[in-house]
Amino acid sequence: MSRIIFDIETLGFPLESFDQETQTYLLRFADNEDKIEDVKKNLNLHPLTAQILCVALYNPDTKKGKVFYQSENNEEYFSEDKNCHYVSGSEEFILQSFWDIIPKYEQFITFNGRSFDCPFIMLRSAKLGVQTSRNLMPYRYDSEIHCDLLEQLTFYQVTRRFSLDFYCKSFGIESPKTKGITGLDMRKLFDAKRFRDIAEYCFGDVLATAELHKRWNEFLKFH
Repeated sequence: MSRIIFDIETLGFPLESFDQETQTYLLRFADNEDKIEDVKKNLNLHPLTAQILCVALYNPDTKKGKVFYQSENNEEYFSEDKNCHYVSGSEEFILQSFWDIIPKYEQFITFNGRSFDCPFIMLRSAKLGVQTSRNLMPYRYDSEIHCDLLEQLTFYQVTRRFSLDFYCKSFGIESPKTKGITGLDMRKLFDAKRFRDIAEYCFGDVLATAELHKRWNEFLKFH
């Protein structure tokens, strides 16, 4: 079975970039400064209030990866070991490149993809007018099409959910967070024009997901 692992990084648009009516709507329950800050942070989580900064893809069988990321300049480069190809472009370019690749694989693997990455990519594509090429939200309980490791490791949310970083540490897998970057740093990195750091961090997430999937596949897959 051909397989691909993917992950995205997102960044909310500034609250001030929305019209006044929309700002009022988004802040309707925020009655103090702390809640206003929470609203601003949570803009990262929704495809109508945030953009996709990068998409990282990794083939666990060939050990090759590709990352499409936003940057001020159109550029491309390879990782030091030549196993990952990085290509920059607009958000529309990132999405189109993703949709060109994803139908070639029988199975896609994510961590929390069903609740976040997949609907985000689909809705963001619709928002930007980028044609989708595959349903990323198939039947929830068929891991042969979409293996969402967070769903699998919680037995479809029967047990507690943890972060990718927590699962990696628990299973003795190197977490990309050990290099000093987390998803909370996207605004700081983007504003500092550290676009490659964002792309490489995202690729680190798919490598960690690949290792976690190996563990699940060996010990917890029963069908």
